[in-house]
Amino acid sequence: MTPAARCSAAIEVLTDIAERRRPAADALKDWGLAHRFAGSGDRAGIASLVYDALRRRASAAWIMGADAPRAVLIGSLRLQQGLASASVASLFSGERFAPEPLSDDERARLDAGTLEGAPPEVAGDVPAFALPELTAALGDDLIPELKALARRAPLDVRVNTLRGSRDDLMPALAAFGAVPTPHAPQGLRIPIGADGRGPALHVEAEFLDGWYEIQDEGSQLAALLADPRPAETIVDLCAGGGGKTLAMAAQTRNGARLIATDGDPRRLAPIHERLRRSGAVAEVRTPRGGKARADVLEDLDGSVDRVLVDAPCTGSGTWRRNPDAKWRLRPGSLALRTAEQTQVLDRAARLVRPGGRIVYVTCSLLPAENDAAVSGLLSRWRGRFEAVPAETVLAAGPATLPDAVRLTAHGIQMSPLRTGTDGFYVAVIARRG
Repeated sequence: MTPAARCSAAIEVLTDIAERRRPAADALKDWGLAHRFAGSGDRAGIASLVYDALRRRASAAWIMGADAPRAVLIGSLRLQQGLASASVASLFSGERFAPEPLSDDERARLDAGTLEGAPPEVAGDVPAFALPELTAALGDDLIPELKALARRAPLDVRVNTLRGSRDDLMPALAAFGAVPTPHAPQGLRIPIGADGRGPALHVEAEFLDGWYEIQDEGSQLAALLADPRPAETIVDLCAGGGGKTLAMAAQTRNGARLIATDGDPRRLAPIHERLRRSGAVAEVRTPRGGKARADVLEDLDGSVDRVLVDAPCTGSGTWRRNPDAKWRLRPGSLALRTAEQTQVLDRAARLVRPGGRIVYVTCSLLPAENDAAVSGLLSRWRGRFEAVPAETVLAAGPATLPDAVRLTAHGIQMSPLRTGTDGFYVAVIARRG
């Protein structure tokens, strides 16, 4: 497919997303199934165009004066890829498989369009209803942070120290341009291409042999700050696919009793193969379906040393990876997530022993899901828990981290601008003896 034909395809996919209000990944998959002539490179190129357009949907619509998929794609080519109007016009020629030629108005807007005077939610490409929460979290850095959140995310991996060291793995990934991550001691960052694609690391022999996992540096740092220790009983309460479970197993050299579970058994499906591949040791407790399902952790109540709560959240900190998610988010979604966070934190509180700790993690930038959730736990369990000072929590991480993060009322906030990671929040809550 020509670059122009890819633009036509991207407009089709963006139209499907807008009309059916569905995840971009689903729309892209369906387009690929319906157009089997498109090779993997074409599909990846179309996906990059679609995700870039979604990253800059509001600002692209602003400069183009329209929010139709065609206008958003045109505006994103200017804002995200820096193409001049002549370059965009060469793609929108109306020739074989190319989109219709640019109108005089579209050319004029490409030449003169600016974000000067745009409201913050437009300049930052976020839903307007989320702006007060984001402003509270980011303060004077609001616009620079939101712009960083609209950029493409890097490709990070975590070296599995159960297999070997970062220095041991570096030669194997040298051909991909791997360099150490800025903060995480076992992280490597792989450059992505101009089209936003990274190499297919999941098919490399070292990945298949368990030498590394693909994991954002912020997630790696959250696992480090959890400070798991050998001989402890540790529950990963919202383990999902097991990324942090594997990280904690490596940190403790398989010396802790690790139990991984999740309220949604489907999310646990990948963990078994990942454990096998990595050599990590953990017990997986999968809840059964149905209204009368048993509590798979009931026997551990009051005895757990450390509970990791990687809580369900809006995912606002990952919008650079999942830009369509921010436009599918609705005001009611936040209330739903905070209710789920209350439930899972209270479950963690029942699990932890006197003197034990809850490590509360979200991939969110919204204070309602972060400090407010911790405040809620402290209020509901008045006198039985206390927040651990951020300085104490940071001592478990790399020396570079304290100068990069924001300190909040109860925890630590990472962000794309400050730490170069997804927007992770970490707080540690201790149960009084």
